Amino acid sequence: MRVIAGTARSLPLKAPQGLEVRPTTDKIKETLFNMLHWDLPGSIFVDLFSGSGAIGIEALSRGAAKAYFADNSPRAISCIQQNLEFTRMEERAVVYRQDACSALDSIRLACRGETVDFIFMDPPYDCGHERDVLAVLGSMPYVTEDTIIIAEASLRTDFDYAEALGFAITKEKRYKTNKHIFLKKRIPV
Repeated sequence: MRVIAGTARSLPLKAPQGLEVRPTTDKIKETLFNMLHWDLPGSIFVDLFSGSGAIGIEALSRGAAKAYFADNSPRAISCIQQNLEFTRMEERAVVYRQDACSALDSIRLACRGETVDFIFMDPPYDCGHERDVLAVLGSMPYVTEDTIIIAEASLRTDFDYAEALGFAITKEKRYKTNKHIFLKKRIPV
């Protein structure tokens, strides 16, 4: 696993040991960031269920101004901190050892009126965490109609509930075993 592009290009990243971590492959990460790259410079990026922190670090490497990382695993937090230090990005990063929903409230306090441009989540597959996160995000002041929310999920994960929570699916990118769902907050009519 490595940083694909930007200031930390080609630097190797550590991954936490254990079966609960499922790092996004370099190929899928590259496809994702090819879709986002024009909007990354100067952005604020949130990486939920961070694992190694590879997604948020990729965003920082490609020009994001700040990234928030959240994971409740001590091994993951240690790995994220080591990867941030190795890539020299720790000054532009905030790391929370919390579950994703609790971290969203901590981010609210840290943002102090700023909006977030991207929120990426890669929770354990088929556990329903995406729904929980979207339910909390609906009330967060840093999420606007311009915020892009990306959920990495198994192919069988259904997002039919998104509209009821106030979000619209804007794009879906399917891969061999998983998919990225892009959502935005719906504008009230």
